[in-house]
Amino acid sequence: MNRNRDQQKDASPPDYSFIIPVFNRPGEMQELLNSMAGQTRKDFEVVIVEDGSREPCKEVAEAFRDRLHIRYFFKTNSGPGLSRNYGFERAAGRYGIFLDSDCLLPPAYFETVVRELAEKPTDAFGGPDRAHEGFSPLQKAISYSMTSFLTTGGIRGGRKSVETFHPRSFNMGYSREVFRRTGGFSGMRFGEDIDMSIRIMKEGFSTRLIPEAFVYHKRRTNLRQFFKQVYNSGMARIELHRRHPRSLRAVHLAPALLVAGLPLLVLCSVWLSGWFLMPLLLHWLLLLADATRRCQNFSTGVLAVMTSYCQLLGYGSGFLHGAWKRFVRRRETTGAFRDTFYD
Repeated sequence: MNRNRDQQKDASPPDYSFIIPVFNRPGEMQELLNSMAGQTRKDFEVVIVEDGSREPCKEVAEAFRDRLHIRYFFKTNSGPGLSRNYGFERAAGRYGIFLDSDCLLPPAYFETVVRELAEKPTDAFGGPDRAHEGFSPLQKAISYSMTSFLTTGGIRGGRKSVETFHPRSFNMGYSREVFRRTGGFSGMRFGEDIDMSIRIMKEGFSTRLIPEAFVYHKRRTNLRQFFKQVYNSGMARIELHRRHPRSLRAVHLAPALLVAGLPLLVLCSVWLSGWFLMPLLLHWLLLLADATRRCQNFSTGVLAVMTSYCQLLGYGSGFLHGAWKRFVRRRETTGAFRDTFYD
């Protein structure tokens, strides 16, 4: 083990640094590091930033030092964006790759990133996320909801267009020059990756989707946590609109329209005709059929209908709440979820 550490000290600085903020997730970090130790190419460093955790993962990190070049830091809680900046400031790589602690890497992930960037360099990149076959049915259903074009998940970015792709921080990388000119992530606790992507583009940097550089993203493990997550994301969209007025699209309004219109549809179906519920029924059937096909399981498809409406109603409710606070009451929206990112 000592020989391995000496070799790491003598080796030239790595070109790539994985930067991972973590809060009270030692179990998830162990699974992520295990997947990183299984990479087909390992010439990278791992920078772990413990964001004021009550349950730190330092011992977990220490256990992997004979297999990975790990640097561990503990700091006062500031949220994921500023923790990523803290990590990049201390990283050795000329390129930072950001992951969430609830991700797993397929064995060829890093090799794919290096190959793709060598063939077609870019200033910033992102990759998609998938559900691992070992995930629970609920996790698979949530993953479907967050990636389907039948929900707001489809707007997360799946095209290769340089002008429109917005990398997301669960699987995102950019150069040190990008970090220098943009200052890195903002202090937003939700939507900070979208804000970062927009600022990257405003600075004239190129972005690129690498479809083969996917991660397995576990996300939240129950509907309450998932609802809170998407609710906060809906609120964050209002803050993003304040910072970047042209970033708001008509599709972002759809969940809010669903939340506002659902009571009216129910009342009309009760007092006038049940046919008013037909659009909802058709959407449920489309979700069920598509989710069953993608997940290869009918029960997971049923769960996906539930998680999809949890996502739509949660996002829409947060969007309306944020709009009320910002445009009617003239108050800040970010304070509503300042301390809840990791919940």
